[in-house]
Amino acid sequence: MKRHIKLLLVVASMIFGNAVMGQNAIKLGHIRSDDLFAAMPESDTAQKMLENIAKQYEETLEQLQVEFNKKYEEYTKLTQDATVGELILRTKEEELQTLQQRIQSFQQEAQNEIARKRSELFKPIQDKALKAVNDVARENGFTYIFDMAVGTIVFAADNTIDILPMVKKKLGLE
Repeated sequence: MKRHIKLLLVVASMIFGNAVMGQNAIKLGHIRSDDLFAAMPESDTAQKMLENIAKQYEETLEQLQVEFNKKYEEYTKLTQDATVGELILRTKEEELQTLQQRIQSFQQEAQNEIARKRSELFKPIQDKALKAVNDVARENGFTYIFDMAVGTIVFAADNTIDILPMVKKKLGLE
């Protein structure tokens, strides 16, 4: 919180200091990056691809869980049979433990793979959006652009400009 206040004070002093000294006026703009990403068709495509990958992992996980449940039922039946030897029960227990470890390992690796794939799919989209924001900011003489979606902005004056329409136009989204 202190860091945000310090940043706000630095920005405010730069704005008011320049305005008082008669230097070039500070031109502020803002955007909600989440709205920009939602407007980009590439985001929908990437999200659908990510959902398909996640679905494949879920299906495989369900198959492993079904296999585990089946083996567990078999083990439970064996424990109720007085004629089954201790070695057989111990072997089945080890088999269940190994399968449970495989399931846990698969879950962790699937989560890591989904995160890696998310980054891989969305990085080019984020780069494209950032380039468009930077281009619009330069072309229109903005000093600062604030992302209202990720930052802690405690105040946004009415005279700041929402550049989302300009960025959408730059990307050919309207």
